[in-house]
Amino acid sequence: MTGVAVVAHGKKTMGGGLDELRSVLAHAGVEPIWYEVPKSRKAPKAARKAVAEGADLVFVWGGDGTVQRCLDALADEKVDVAILPAGTANLLATNLGVPTTIEEAVEVGLHGRRRPLDLGRMNGEHFAVMAGAGLDALMIRDADRGLKDKAGRLAYVWTGIRNVKARRVPMRIDVDGRRWFEGEASCVLVANVSTIVGGLSPFEKAEPDDGVLEVGVVEAEGAVQWARVFGRMAVGKVDRSPLTRTTSARRIDVRAKSKIDYELDGGHRGREKRLKIRVRPSAVRICVPDEERG
Repeated sequence: MTGVAVVAHGKKTMGGGLDELRSVLAHAGVEPIWYEVPKSRKAPKAARKAVAEGADLVFVWGGDGTVQRCLDALADEKVDVAILPAGTANLLATNLGVPTTIEEAVEVGLHGRRRPLDLGRMNGEHFAVMAGAGLDALMIRDADRGLKDKAGRLAYVWTGIRNVKARRVPMRIDVDGRRWFEGEASCVLVANVSTIVGGLSPFEKAEPDDGVLEVGVVEAEGAVQWARVFGRMAVGKVDRSPLTRTTSARRIDVRAKSKIDYELDGGHRGREKRLKIRVRPSAVRICVPDEERG
């Protein structure tokens, strides 16, 4: 097979590591163009270079952050993307049913079904899983400060507890050109898939190829109210909480009174007063398990 590239985050691992990946690809008769990067933010340049050098299939080795950055670079390109889930949460791979062993994940990339995937776009950058502002962004910001490497998924538990006392921020949210929310909120989530960190499914209707994004706003403040919200999430009834509101939309505009932290697919991006989110239907093609192959 020709036209295959690997973009690998060198500090992420799964199974027997990159040596096993090389072996599996060699046994499949594949000699890929190989790019290894030390940080996820170096991945987009490698992904674009892979396409420029003729790749029509790009394997991405890493977590949601590496995958997000590659998808951002490859949106609207005529290339298939295969995920090798070597990160902490691997939420996109989980939602798409991508296997967690190297041999099976490579099989999906080489012979699986090609599925169109919507992407969201927040302030000019694409995301595949979820974007958020407020509490979830604070959790991610603090987890990224070395804690995630030491504690894995538990890092989000600790940073969540640490930030539940964060103050609510006055904001306005418009969806598809109409005013949907105006008041004080502690968190805004925009999702493309149903399952997020910890196996929670706050947006049961979310599908990554339905042409819309799911939107949620949380008005909870303090540990007691947040415990109630997480309890509703755990049983899939977040829309019944008096502290939350949800809807579906193609265009979302958030205007906050003061700057709020925001994140994309588990990566903290900074602080802004205005967030512009749009859906990009069928922006990329992703490799998923072939149902007929079982």
